[in-house]
Amino acid sequence: MSFRKGFEVKFGYGMRSKSQTKRVVGEVNCSLVVVDGLKQSCWANMPTELLRDVLIRIETSQDTWPSRKHVVACAGVCRSWRQIIQEIVKPPQLSTHLTFPISLKQPGPRGSLIQCYIKRNRSNQIYYLFLSLNQASTDDGKFLLAARKCRRATHTDYIISLNYDDVSRGSNTYIGKLRSNFLGTKFTVYDAHPAICGAKVAKSRSTRLVSSKQVSPRVPAGNYPVARVSYDLNVLGSRGPRIMQCVMDAIPASAVEPGGVVPTQTQLLHSRIDTSPSIPFFRSKSTRMENLQSLPLTSQNEGTLVLRNKSPRWHEQLQCWCLNFNGRVTVASVKNFQLVASPKNGVSEQAQETVILQFGKVGKDVFTMDYQYPISAFEAFAICLSSFDTKIACE
Repeated sequence: MSFRKGFEVKFGYGMRSKSQTKRVVGEVNCSLVVVDGLKQSCWANMPTELLRDVLIRIETSQDTWPSRKHVVACAGVCRSWRQIIQEIVKPPQLSTHLTFPISLKQPGPRGSLIQCYIKRNRSNQIYYLFLSLNQASTDDGKFLLAARKCRRATHTDYIISLNYDDVSRGSNTYIGKLRSNFLGTKFTVYDAHPAICGAKVAKSRSTRLVSSKQVSPRVPAGNYPVARVSYDLNVLGSRGPRIMQCVMDAIPASAVEPGGVVPTQTQLLHSRIDTSPSIPFFRSKSTRMENLQSLPLTSQNEGTLVLRNKSPRWHEQLQCWCLNFNGRVTVASVKNFQLVASPKNGVSEQAQETVILQFGKVGKDVFTMDYQYPISAFEAFAICLSSFDTKIACE
């Protein structure tokens, strides 16, 4: 192949006339002028202190969605802008704002509930989590997460994704899942990213290599157990609300007390092969079982936060079990619940009365979900998904 022919094939120019060549060169020169103009713009030459002041003003003024999208847009301008925005934007614990996707993995604010709602699509078995923008309506909201129900022979999986349309475990927006047992009485919440240093993958079968279109072709996504949800059996079929308990494996019991802290993720990064535990990607069944047996039992961990559902009171006039949801729940349902710290944690009585997560029905396929510190939106959403699952011998 001649040099000219190879050049034409590589760059796709083909046989061009002199006028076409001049036009192409002119377009290239024009683009170079535009790029050079951006480099010489006032924003590029602005002092860092002044730029920071401008971005702080933007972040302060755009404190609600959808106007907060301008803060996200500023973080996408360039690396220096992104670094400043990351320093300015505080986590939900301090700001009460959900700005970036990582905010969904960070604890909510102390002393106030972040109000969200869940919409259920019965036709495709997908559940959508939205941030409430208007307390009086659930018609509009900021999309946060989506979960798709996948029935298996012995269990049920709820695949959780950051993408509204692509809710699959093979997507680069997959962030975790909820898995139930056959009876629908025990659930485990898995995080696709390690919540804390030293976290161990619970099951290698679903560990996968990220595709070449994603951030890195050498990044695996595993299943890191972060919470367990269990419902008490009701074999006799006695009337009454469900009894549930949640063990938050990644949250210490002291987190609900004043001054308590929670390990917090700062970036949505997958653990790399050379820094994570040794995980071969082709294993026999016996190898998988050996690794499962070698993992420490999370129930043996001491000091983890245990949540229980708040006991409702029987209303004689209404002849039903009642909880005070402060107007956030309007339809009676066995799915409704409020979670508080369990006395097993050894915490104060005040901490045992503080509602950390509440979930309830407001329409045929619409449910409210409100949460606060020390759990995150991802953990709260996964716990609420467990309430949707069919439960044999629990009701």
